Amino acid sequence: MNILENIYSRRNIKKFKPDMVEPEQINKWLEAGTMAPNHKMTQPWEVYMIGSETRTKLNHKTNFCQAPVVLAILSKHGSTEIETYENVLATACFVQNVNLAAWAEGVGTFWSSMGNAAKNREIMGIPDGYDVIGVFGFGYPEEISQPKERTSIQEKMKYLP
Repeated sequence: MNILENIYSRRNIKKFKPDMVEPEQINKWLEAGTMAPNHKMTQPWEVYMIGSETRTKLNHKTNFCQAPVVLAILSKHGSTEIETYENVLATACFVQNVNLAAWAEGVGTFWSSMGNAAKNREIMGIPDGYDVIGVFGFGYPEEISQPKERTSIQEKMKYLP
């Protein structure tokens, strides 16, 4: 699959098969994530592997769509407000690299934003000075939804003189 096919076909998965994803695969995708652009090589991302006990305590409304693997991806705050902002952007690029690398090998992801809630930060032991970019389920898709219609990029472009 070429990169454009990968980008256009990737979906947020809402139903996973129970088949386990090998840790070596996940590590490979996370390594690919580290190739994301990041200002001044801050490499601000941290990854928490969520075990069954923590997953139960998080009590996600869909149990991460039954994904066999769950990760939390964090972004470390910078020493300034702008550096913190840049770190969040870099971590989002990290996430996209990981998602696309997994998708290229037939593994989908489910992105939940519930990780930054105070209760969930406490459950996961997230220290001050970090933002939780997302909690992600990883697994082989049971079903893949059709793409939702997108606004044409032409409607989103501004041409400056």
